[in-house]
Amino acid sequence: MKKTIFTLVALVIAAVSFAQNQKYVAAMKKNIILMDSAFGKPDLFLGLANTFERIGTAEKSEWLPYYYASLCRINVGFMQKDMSLNDPLADASEVLLNKADSLMPNNSEISCAKSMIATLRMLVNAQQRFMQYGAVSEKALQAAMKQDTTNPRPYMLKGQTLKGTPEQFGGGCKVAKTFLQTAVDKFATFKPATELLPNWGEKYTMGLLKECE
Repeated sequence: MKKTIFTLVALVIAAVSFAQNQKYVAAMKKNIILMDSAFGKPDLFLGLANTFERIGTAEKSEWLPYYYASLCRINVGFMQKDMSLNDPLADASEVLLNKADSLMPNNSEISCAKSMIATLRMLVNAQQRFMQYGAVSEKALQAAMKQDTTNPRPYMLKGQTLKGTPEQFGGGCKVAKTFLQTAVDKFATFKPATELLPNWGEKYTMGLLKECE
């Protein structure tokens, strides 16, 4: 009798856990899809950042909500016309990303986001901050490439940076094309292990590569 009761309790707990997981997955999928339509709309990105952060607070063991909350704020920073306002956004993005990093250390996607945050900080005053934050960004990209050799995003970000760097400083399309083409090739075979994992950037990379041709 006791064994039967224990089995029933275990089944109920499993059913509740499954239902909660399904609710989490559904909420994440919905908001990840909304990110595709948020480009050019900073207010929408900020709203999504807040939503992802709430999901992270509810699902304390999941790193992805904090990663996406950080990524949304990073995107807002790149959309701003006045880059001098980027430091507060970079600060907020970093706090969220550190939470993701504590739950999933040595992760290629998190390292890519670290690179993007460093770039946000550099753009506040590129002339004064390039040496400091350019090095931080590059270090994070190198880590991302090693942490997951199949990930196209660090190559996309590297190519994007080189494309926007003057030729006299080692940049320009000629050197950027190699990294952008590598990213495009990796996107062709890249398959996230789950539907919630990052899978963004392919169309953007193809656009950057086309601009360099």
